[in-house]
Amino acid sequence: MIDSLVEKFARKEAVVGIVGLGYVGLPLLLRYAEAGFQVVGFDVDPVKVNKILCGESYLRHIPADRISAASIGNKIGVTTDFARAAEVDALLICVPTPLGSHHEPDLSFVVTTIDELLPFLHQGQIVSLESTTYPGTTDELIKPRLEERSFVVGEDIFLVYSPEREDPGNVDFSTRTIPKVYGGDTDNCRKAGHALYGQVIDQLVPVSSTQAAEMTKLLENIYRAVNIGLVNELKMVADRMNIDIREVIDAAATKPFGFTPFYPGPGLGGHCIPIDPFYLTWKAREFGLHTRFIELAGEVNTTMPEWVVGKVADSLNDQSKPLRGAKILVLGIAYKKNVDDLRESPAVVLLDLLQQKGAEVSYSDPHVPSFPKIRKFSFTLDSVALSRETLQGVDCVIIATNHDDVDYEMVRSNAPLIVDTRGVYVGNFANVVRA
Repeated sequence: MIDSLVEKFARKEAVVGIVGLGYVGLPLLLRYAEAGFQVVGFDVDPVKVNKILCGESYLRHIPADRISAASIGNKIGVTTDFARAAEVDALLICVPTPLGSHHEPDLSFVVTTIDELLPFLHQGQIVSLESTTYPGTTDELIKPRLEERSFVVGEDIFLVYSPEREDPGNVDFSTRTIPKVYGGDTDNCRKAGHALYGQVIDQLVPVSSTQAAEMTKLLENIYRAVNIGLVNELKMVADRMNIDIREVIDAAATKPFGFTPFYPGPGLGGHCIPIDPFYLTWKAREFGLHTRFIELAGEVNTTMPEWVVGKVADSLNDQSKPLRGAKILVLGIAYKKNVDDLRESPAVVLLDLLQQKGAEVSYSDPHVPSFPKIRKFSFTLDSVALSRETLQGVDCVIIATNHDDVDYEMVRSNAPLIVDTRGVYVGNFANVVRA
């Protein structure tokens, strides 16, 4: 069975199903279609489905003409009907894996998706989980459900874990050019993973098991989270010593070996780096381990918005102004520059903390025209246009996200006070405070 499946993918006659058409699933859908595969996209959100059917994009970094081009020749089908999973040869599951209210893994989207797909699975299919999660998820949550349906994993159905590595807004890398890690617990599952991804990704990185692949993704993001936590802590020390930490980092980065530069900010954002460390720390407790180092970095990064608010309060105080009642404009609320993604954005936390302390908050972000409905926060705000009048009418501007298409010189020339959390301004300016 595995040999015929491998041949089917080699001839590009296989039908690929992508479940979850967000920041991970939509690029995969387009990549498979562009490579010549017939693709079916699944999502519970009819708005996304309708936009794709109309050739429209709902993600800023994916142009609509790419969707339209991929749809030529009827290579793409999109639906909310999970019964169509019976039509495909592979299912790539790309659903959210957020944290619960107590920083515990929330795998409800994964479990619900698998349970909805189960009645329509059949022999000869590949099931690949791409959602970031803790080691053991594929074996502990998905494999038993397949076995309950009398499937023998590795013989008549093939289970793979392959972590997504998307970086929205990064023009240097694409779904095709980012090396693809995948793992399976049997030889046939690994063969299936190679067949599934080998036609659409330039470089494959096989590992011995789904657990190794799951751990690989956590290592990548914990590495970043820990190093960012380190420079955020050093930033606070350097600030107390009146040293510019970014100048120090740039100088250290000239060392040609043994040093990788990481830069501080107002906190961590996005769907991976703020979340992934807590997935591993939660799982480690099952084995009697306390990951103190990782948790400390998470604690530092989580408290950075509070530190920034403290800098704002101190800077206003130096001008004999209280934070309560102050007009604060947060410039950029996406979690990183040049995207429209607010997931876990520290800028949103800043808005909430400032409002709790009595400040009158507003925001300006060219990529987020209106504040959307998100899980933890609710603001009735629209992005304000940056102008001399707007900037001169506030008490403080916080640069929380450094989008490229902002006139920062105009901001500096008109804002009475700027708290710069992203190192936009180099040099000393009377109205700029680094945070």
